[in-house]
Amino acid sequence: MTPRPKGVYHISAFSWYAFVVMTLAAKDGEELPPGIFVYGGPWKYLTFLNLLLQMLFFGLAAVSDLQDEKNSNNTLNRCPDLIFSVFAFPVGMFVVVLFWAIFAYDRELVYPATIDTFLPPWINHAMHTFVLPLLLGEILVQPHAYPQTKNALATLGLVGIGYLFWILWVYFSAGIWVYPLLGHFSAVGLLGFFCFNMSVVTLLYLLGDKLNSSTKPQQRQKKKKKAK
Repeated sequence: MTPRPKGVYHISAFSWYAFVVMTLAAKDGEELPPGIFVYGGPWKYLTFLNLLLQMLFFGLAAVSDLQDEKNSNNTLNRCPDLIFSVFAFPVGMFVVVLFWAIFAYDRELVYPATIDTFLPPWINHAMHTFVLPLLLGEILVQPHAYPQTKNALATLGLVGIGYLFWILWVYFSAGIWVYPLLGHFSAVGLLGFFCFNMSVVTLLYLLGDKLNSSTKPQQRQKKKKKAK
């Protein structure tokens, strides 16, 4: 695609995420369902952290679009590639896949019905559904340079361990689990669930790499046609 449609896509996606985040921020002060924002507020939820991650990525991508293509190797232009490949795509897809899988089984384990009185259904879909088409659209709009797989997965693993420690910190500090589902596991079960989740994230990273690679030949053909 030409730079202009690409820029419009990035700005639109950034604006969408900014709107969703501001809508959630405006909920501060309203009557909350019991325990929803106890200790750590929304910062303990992977869904909210993912919203900020997606907003950061699309914001950086929009700024990068303003740069001269001749300077495509500078830090500002490489940063969106790194964030998208290692974090935005696998984490965003993980949030969508895991949330709806658990929600379909028993929503009370991950998104209790009491939250519906606080967050309207469209916000639920903004956080847990629309992330997927926006990420797939990004791959079609602009393929990204992926790092070495071992380095990317090592980084993802460290981030995953960091989030696990954050969840445990919240539990031992406030006596609540970030997600009700976690309270049903023993210590061994919790470790197994974490390993399972990291396996899913790994597969999603590899999926992103595969999809990204499959679009590159198409992009090259478009560039050749424009050059003729």
